[in-house]
Amino acid sequence: MAENGPEVLPKPSPVFDQEPTPIQGERKRRSASQETVQPGKRRHFTATEKLRLVRAADAALASSERGALGAVLRKEGIYSSHLSTWRRQFAENGAAGLTSRQPGRKPKLDAKAQSLLAVIKENEALKHKLRVANALIGLQKKAHELLGLTLPEPSDEET
Repeated sequence: MAENGPEVLPKPSPVFDQEPTPIQGERKRRSASQETVQPGKRRHFTATEKLRLVRAADAALASSERGALGAVLRKEGIYSSHLSTWRRQFAENGAAGLTSRQPGRKPKLDAKAQSLLAVIKENEALKHKLRVANALIGLQKKAHELLGLTLPEPSDEET
């Protein structure tokens, strides 16, 4: 023991050549050189491809060979739900039912109905302007009567 109090020992310095122990919840970081797999692209089938696949599946069923339909599905890389959807579309609307539709909400009105609606709105706006103009003309007539002014008679050329 020292004269002035207890002996003070220095703290040990951290060792840098050891890997740090992972803290709970912290994940080991991946290096940038690690290979990543790109997500697959969504496949789009044309109407002719869909029709070909439906006919191939029907032919596989007609062959009455065990596992023929599953082999066609695996070969083409499609699910049975695709096939059932396409069969339903084909049964309802024929080959035209297999065509792709635009994604998103269907427009409430087609182009013809939209143009008709625009003309109707314009007509209503013009009717409103005409009512206002007629009201102003009536007001001007009353003002001329109150002031005792005579209005010129409309000639045949103006009407």
